[in-house]
Amino acid sequence: MLFSLKKYFEFTAKERSGIIVLIGAIILFSFAPFVYPLFARKYVFDNNRFNRELKWLAAEKYYNQPRQNNTSAKSEYVKENNAEVTLFYFDPNTLNAEGWMKLGIKEKTALTIQKYISKGGNFKKPEDIGKIWGLKPEEVERLVPYVRISISEKPSNFKVMVYPNKYEKKELQKVDINLADTSIFIALPGIGPGFARRIVNFRTKLGGFYSVEQVAETYGLPDSTFQKAKPYLIVKPGGIKKININTANMEELKIHPYIRYNLANVIVNFRNQHGNFATVEDIKKIMILSDEVYDKLQPYLAVN
Repeated sequence: MLFSLKKYFEFTAKERSGIIVLIGAIILFSFAPFVYPLFARKYVFDNNRFNRELKWLAAEKYYNQPRQNNTSAKSEYVKENNAEVTLFYFDPNTLNAEGWMKLGIKEKTALTIQKYISKGGNFKKPEDIGKIWGLKPEEVERLVPYVRISISEKPSNFKVMVYPNKYEKKELQKVDINLADTSIFIALPGIGPGFARRIVNFRTKLGGFYSVEQVAETYGLPDSTFQKAKPYLIVKPGGIKKININTANMEELKIHPYIRYNLANVIVNFRNQHGNFATVEDIKKIMILSDEVYDKLQPYLAVN
């Protein structure tokens, strides 16, 4: 029995070669779906090109159809093949389609010229007829010597009306930043309604401006915008609302943009511990108050 099974599974050299080739083919076809996309050329369907070619084929089919004789309005200017060509002097700006056809021009081209004229087109010199689509170079060469363009002259009493420029730029006046309202700020270059409102609100919280440079501190105002408006800004002395640091409470102090809550709290506590300030400079005894903040704040402070 063992001998029979061994004999059954024995293969000749030719059979073994066939089995190897078969296994190789199976492996090759197994990996083919994964390998093929790496070598295959990707084709991208161009929908626009397809539509253009479809329209071109439709147009070619239409124009290759034989024309049928009829008496409708569309066949009014049909040119027979045996029609006699007549050359005569003509103005391309006034010649009708029938006249063009007498000159030997196809009906389709003649109608194209009429459409061009109806839309405001105009021939200024004889060579301009060469710009018409459908007009062959030999036809242009044949017709140019017969072109006579009439020049319409303007009547002697023709007058050119000159209207004043309502958008003429007006010279801007200097603006006092402590007196100007939003409408005046809007008139400045680069300042819109939003920035105008912010400048006025910032001025109110400060108690007035003492320097033009303070406008640049307005929230969100770009430096480029400020530089455009700066030449038109001025500030006159006075007009500053001062804060009495001996009597102002916490709420009055903290709303000032240069004081805020932290400094307001320290000022009130310092005053409660040491008494009233004798001079405005006494506020410099507060440790958290820097010289820079003091210089900005000093014009707004008072002790009586």
